Amino acid sequence: MRILGLSAYYHDSAACLVEEGCIVAAAQEERFSRKKHDHRFPAHALEFCLRHAGIRASDVDLVVFYDKPLQKFERLLETYLDYAPAGLRSFLQAMPLWLREKLWMREEIAKQCGYHGKVLFTEHHESHAASAFFPSPFESAAILTIDGVGEWATSSFGYGRGNEVHLLAETHFPHSLGLLYSAFTYYTGFKVNSGEYKVMGLAPYGQPRYTQKILNELVDVREDGSLRLNMRYFNYCQGLTMTNEAFDRLFGGPPREAESKLTQREMDLARSLQDVTELVMMRMAGHVHKVTGERNLCLAGGVALNCVGNGRILREGPFERLWIQPAAGDAGGALGAALSVWYQYCNNPRSVSAVCGEHSDGMSGSYLGPEFSNQEILEFLDGAGARYQELSPRGLPDRVAALLADEKVVGWFQGRMEFGPRALGARSILGDPRSTRMQSVMNLKIKFRESFRPFAPSVIRERVSDWFEMDCDSPYMLLVAPVREDRRIPMTEEQQNLFGIDKLNVPRSTIPAVTHVDYSARVQTVRREESPLYYDLLRAFERLTGCPVVVNTSFNVRGEPIVCAPEHAYTCFMRTEMDYLVMGDFLLDKREQGEFVESKAWQEEFQLD
Repeated sequence: MRILGLSAYYHDSAACLVEEGCIVAAAQEERFSRKKHDHRFPAHALEFCLRHAGIRASDVDLVVFYDKPLQKFERLLETYLDYAPAGLRSFLQAMPLWLREKLWMREEIAKQCGYHGKVLFTEHHESHAASAFFPSPFESAAILTIDGVGEWATSSFGYGRGNEVHLLAETHFPHSLGLLYSAFTYYTGFKVNSGEYKVMGLAPYGQPRYTQKILNELVDVREDGSLRLNMRYFNYCQGLTMTNEAFDRLFGGPPREAESKLTQREMDLARSLQDVTELVMMRMAGHVHKVTGERNLCLAGGVALNCVGNGRILREGPFERLWIQPAAGDAGGALGAALSVWYQYCNNPRSVSAVCGEHSDGMSGSYLGPEFSNQEILEFLDGAGARYQELSPRGLPDRVAALLADEKVVGWFQGRMEFGPRALGARSILGDPRSTRMQSVMNLKIKFRESFRPFAPSVIRERVSDWFEMDCDSPYMLLVAPVREDRRIPMTEEQQNLFGIDKLNVPRSTIPAVTHVDYSARVQTVRREESPLYYDLLRAFERLTGCPVVVNTSFNVRGEPIVCAPEHAYTCFMRTEMDYLVMGDFLLDKREQGEFVESKAWQEEFQLD
């Protein structure tokens, strides 16, 4: 039995193939099209899933779409009518795409891949809930989904038991924690549906000056975590922006211009918003625990990527265990829709031992994308005229560990590409966390991005509690934990009096490159079962340095998706000041490569000399 799940037309479109309840392949369209957050029909991702399984579209039994377009269209029309004539411009901009593509999913699927069988549609938050529970390591669990908006729902909760998911309550549009976060993303000068994690990373530089103002004026948060927004301050129902002039007056000026200098105001807004977000998440979690009585909690939806809030729920919340879908946003909806149909529509039994197998959950480490053999990599390198050295599989971890210990920045391209927004040791850029200059070098010379952005540590699972105040699995980099007290560097009185971005260059611990200004870190734990070569690299680095931690950031530059194929990795390597690239068994030294001529458009975009 083969089920193909699809998500499309909003952001992060994706495809997922499930065979007999097992997730065989899953990928976002952006990785193939090279258009970040690509919302178009996932034709390339779909083709990859079929190719990986060695089948054609006619071999698929069912196709399922991750939400119900007609219900979403109904919400759109009702909202425009409620605000008419104010939303006319937005209405005219949205209608052509709806009438041309979004309302004709069956026809579009047939046209794109030649599938003419049965097409099913799940509700948006049901897809999120299914993606959270069915791959989890729990026989039963509470479920909480929080995002911008699906059809009408903006958050939901319920429980999963056996092969069923039951949603008990929803919050409805326009009242949305995700849209509140996106409104501040817009107002602080970042891109909506893309820059929310930048706001989260900026928050520790600020003070909660606006927290009470947000709670007094913008959002009414109830004890159960439900909320209502004061729509007098927002423009997303009827306009082309998230906020309006009333919002500007409330916070003392217009939105920050994109790419302009960050001020203390943006930092304080980010901190205040994060505090409100955590308040809502904690109250929601408490209410869900009270209603369901479950010991375990599963999370999905875009807000579940807020790893700071997740960390608080784990440390302070009432649940014993937490599991978060690594592709928590719309991409993961494709996976959830397929699993929902397998278990609930087809009524197949579910057991955790069958779901997880030898892995810690049913996601196989989220390594569900394309992989490339040494032969394929070799053919590309020879065709590109690259100079390389072939290493033995046994010697590769020790060689790369030595490069990292010498403060070299290494591109790491191995095995199957990750599904979801995080690089987890398959398409990663690696560095030495002990280096005081590594964060600045990787941000400015490798990633071409804002200097304040933190980097995440990958750590051997057995050693995580020796370095961080946590002792649980965090394979998907979705939990923030404090660095242990005995690894921290006390701040001087002068350093404690610094404000804003001036805090950036103060070393906070013995692993400063992955320690944020509030002594926190977004931790990825690594088990050998999920990622043997990456685990062996971490062990080799520990043998050499005594430190079982490396800097892990995604293999891309700002504005581009994570690399997928060898040509993407090589091009990114040559565009940046990365020192080495490892693809399969092959090691490339930047100093040995020939001249790489970059396109003029790319040079202008990233302001390269």
